[in-house]
Order: sequence, then C-alpha cells, then structure tokens
Amino acid sequence: MLLHLSQQFCAARHLKLFAFHVHHGISPNADGWLQHCEAQAAESGAIFDARKVSIDPHAKDGIEASARTERYRALGAMCAAHQVHLVLTAHHQDDQAETLLLQLLRGSGVAGLSGMDHCNRAPALLGNEALAIARPLLGVTRRALLEYSTSQAIRFVEDESNEDHKYARNALRLQVMPILAEISPGFTERLARSAQHAQSAHRMLQELAQQDCRQCGFGDGLDISKMQGFSDDRIDNLLRFWLSTLGVRMPTTARLAEMRKQLFSARADAMVTVTHDGVGIHRYENRIYAERGITDAQYAAPQSFQWTGEEVIHFPRFRGSLYFEPAEFGLDSPWLKQQNLTLRLREGGERIKLAPNRPTRDIKSHYQTLRIPFWQRQHLPFVAAGRELLFAAGVGLDAKFCAESGNDAIGLRWEADAA
Repeated sequence: MLLHLSQQFCAARHLKLFAFHVHHGISPNADGWLQHCEAQAAESGAIFDARKVSIDPHAKDGIEASARTERYRALGAMCAAHQVHLVLTAHHQDDQAETLLLQLLRGSGVAGLSGMDHCNRAPALLGNEALAIARPLLGVTRRALLEYSTSQAIRFVEDESNEDHKYARNALRLQVMPILAEISPGFTERLARSAQHAQSAHRMLQELAQQDCRQCGFGDGLDISKMQGFSDDRIDNLLRFWLSTLGVRMPTTARLAEMRKQLFSARADAMVTVTHDGVGIHRYENRIYAERGITDAQYAAPQSFQWTGEEVIHFPRFRGSLYFEPAEFGLDSPWLKQQNLTLRLREGGERIKLAPNRPTRDIKSHYQTLRIPFWQRQHLPFVAAGRELLFAAGVGLDAKFCAESGNDAIGLRWEADAA
C-alpha cells in the first residue's frame, strides 16, 4: 500500500523513490518475503535495498523488542548508505490504537500514551540525527487500507506470526479489539484523538522541564536548593527529562521515587551515588551530576611500565592515556627513563608536594581544594617510581622530584578515555 501510494506521489513530482526491506530470519517464509518485496520494488521503479539482521531469541526485552531495535538500526544504515533523509512507514490508525492499549496495560505515563507521532526523529533507534521518520497513513483505518488495496489489486503477503496469540499485540488485535469495536464502533479514531491529547500534554511537560533545567543549572549539574521548591511531580518531570538527555532507559515510577528520596533527603554535605542503566547519578556540594559509562577501571591492578620517550602511553585497563610533555618545571627526562614506573589507583595515605614553597599535603586535601568530585577520584591514577609517588592525575607532579632543567624537563598529564 505505502509503496503504491509513494510511487504515485514521487512520479508526479519527479522524486527518487527507495524501497527498503529488513530480513529478520525468524519466519521460514522470510526468504520468500524478500523476493516478493524486491519484485514489487522493481515493478514500481523504486531503488531496492535489503538487510539481514540477527535476532536474539533470548533477548532480555523479548523477541519483539529485539526485532524492532535491529529493524530500525538496519533502516538507519540503509538510509545512510543511500543518503536518504526521510523514511516512511505504513503504521495506521489501528496500530496507533494497539500501541495505546499496550501502554495502558503497562502502566505507562503521558509519554507512553502519546503513541506514535506523524513525524519525528529517533536518532537512538536509527543512528542518525538528521533522519526523519514519517507515518502518512496514521489517520487511516486498517479496513480502509484493505478496501483500497483490493480495489487496486495490490499484491501483499501475510506474516503468519500475526495469528500467534502469545504476542501481546496480536492478542489485543485478534481478541480484544473486535469486542471493543462491537461495544464502541469507531473506537480507534477516538483512541487516536486521545493520543493527540497526550502528545499535547507531553509537549507542555517537556517545555516545563526545559525551563526548570535552565533555572536549575543543567549543564553544570542540577541545583538541589532550587529544585527543593518544586512539587514531587515537578521534580520527577525534570528528572525524567534530564535522564532522557543522557539517553538512558526511563526508570519506573517506584524507582524514580526512590532516586528522588536518596538524592534529596540527604544532608547538604552528603555524597550520594545512585546507579541507573549504566549511569552514575551523584549528589555533590548540593548539586546532582551524571557520570556516563560506569566502568570497572576503579578495580584495575597496578601496572608496571618504562618510559622510553613516547609522547603518550595508553593504558586500556585504566581507561585513559598518560601524556609526557615538555615543561619549564618538571621531571628530569634522562632520570625518568631510568625508572621502573608503576601506574596504580589510590591506596590511601598518599601525600604530595605541588611546589617547593608549599607544604606536603594528603591527597584528599588536594582533591577538596581542587573540588574534584568524589566519584571521579576513584578513577584517577598515580604514577610511582618504586615507593615514591611522582604524579597524581588531576592534581600534579610532586615538586620533590622536579627541577627547572630546560628542554629535559617533562610534565605528566592524564586524560581519560571518552565514555
């Protein structure tokens, strides 16, 4: 149907048309469907492309969610390969109604009940910020589409899994929606209208969250003192929006309430960490920060190495690189090359002297003075020569081992890998 209508539209406007197909490999008929789609595309004059994907039958979110993820990823890849900036899908009004009913059964909030948009961008799914996805048939019922396809003698194949009641969407379509149609004829149109109302409410909540983010800091952490004047519902709305910008999965209502309790009920000087979907959410100096890509670098064992004049050495185990740079005041280069060096994490009791005229202080005091957040400290390594500490990442070199030695002076700098 969609290919038929698109061909007419593009032909009248001299636009290039593409037809993309994703071969999921689940059905024994999948090869036949691929051949059918390729033949239909050739008949319409569309440029055809297809991708085969692998679906994990034991995926945590279920086979349907896994297939959807792989399908959109493949569509995004084909669009990129052909420099296509708009992809059309054939979702219709009954699909919208099914989506809303499923979200209601899952206990979704306003965002979930918004259903599908007529046009939107989904960079996380499609892997492309510039690619738009549109659903031109979203206001048309399944019955109307079938009637039109019959009148135009459009050939199509039926996915046999559509009759399998073990999938929640199929069960709704085959068992529940016929009863709803008897009780309330035309209910799909009214559900679609409800989705539009939910979309409007969701947009307003998004606008409020954006305003609250600007008021509370956002880029430099969220200011708890400003957020404490908000209602719990408004705080939750702000946190959901903030989490969405991090690209993480939305927490459940109960999980979000627990996060809010831990972050807001602690003392003003408390250091709190809550983890969610691979992101560390920290309270520090009365602000909330996010740490992407939590790794196991804080558990790395010490690593011995020798410097032979390299500009940089990468340490995968510590998720970062150590740079050796010319400095006016630094370690003597020939001396440094003779040392058996060790890169290690904090063990406790480390002390360092940053300048000849400054006292030796414990590393915790330096961290506090430099306002290095507590969650970053566990990732910052030290360079030692034997038992002597030469360098603390984020802090600096120990002045006891430094001198002004012209071109032979070397400074050290640690740079963490991108999350």
